[in-house]
Amino acid sequence: MAHGPGRAALYAAVAAKGFRRYATYRAATLAGIFTNTVFGVILAQTYLALWAERPGLGGYDQAQALTFVWIGQSLHMAVAAMGGGSEEELMERIRSGDIAVDLYRPVDLQLWWLAQDAGRACFQLFARGALPLAFGALVFDLALPASPGTWIAFLTAVALGLLVSFGIRYLVALSAFWLLDGAGIGQLAWLVGMFFSGMLLPLNVFPGLLGEVARVLPWSSILQLPADVLLGVHTGTGLLGVYAFQLAWAVALLAAGRALQSLATRRVVVQGG
Repeated sequence: MAHGPGRAALYAAVAAKGFRRYATYRAATLAGIFTNTVFGVILAQTYLALWAERPGLGGYDQAQALTFVWIGQSLHMAVAAMGGGSEEELMERIRSGDIAVDLYRPVDLQLWWLAQDAGRACFQLFARGALPLAFGALVFDLALPASPGTWIAFLTAVALGLLVSFGIRYLVALSAFWLLDGAGIGQLAWLVGMFFSGMLLPLNVFPGLLGEVARVLPWSSILQLPADVLLGVHTGTGLLGVYAFQLAWAVALLAAGRALQSLATRRVVVQGG
């Protein structure tokens, strides 16, 4: 197994390969940009009506609520909120038995897939994220910050959110070691993620205990917290608290994934192999 700088270079190459791989699907990318933009417009109109009836809902004014919509559309594919991440390929390789080839590679299985997913996420963030957000800013009155520091803080929160997202999806993918078809648990995980990440409605508007629970679950790291960072809700020590929360969930989920991976490769016969 490669060590030190050589190992880092290897995973960087895997990430770059993942980026280039998704960059080849130009037609799918354009179709995705169009889809995200149209869905963004529909959600924005819904939010306009909702915030007209309930001004200040969730602590957001109308411009902040609209900004939340377009941040969600810009992060949608990067965080693989409805699938489309590397976990789908990993589940298929487990089901077919091709995972045996991956286990023989002189690399760490989890880091290999994390690097590949990072390349995918970077492409989706810039290719399918920037244009819908720019469209939203042109058509609607958004509360986007002018300070470069706020954007850097936002991208840091996004990066940590992507780690949390991968941690969740890696656990879902590993379930295929025990299930003949992991599609069911995958769909359930994506539905839960869509609801508890804030992709459909900000977690700030969830009432009572539901809102309190939603905000401490890992999915809040994926969209709600990065969006609040961009909107200036978290600054100073509050911003450090956001990063600590995201990092704690990322470490916990990645550690759980490593433990489950170890159990699977020791005790489960690879399906199809």
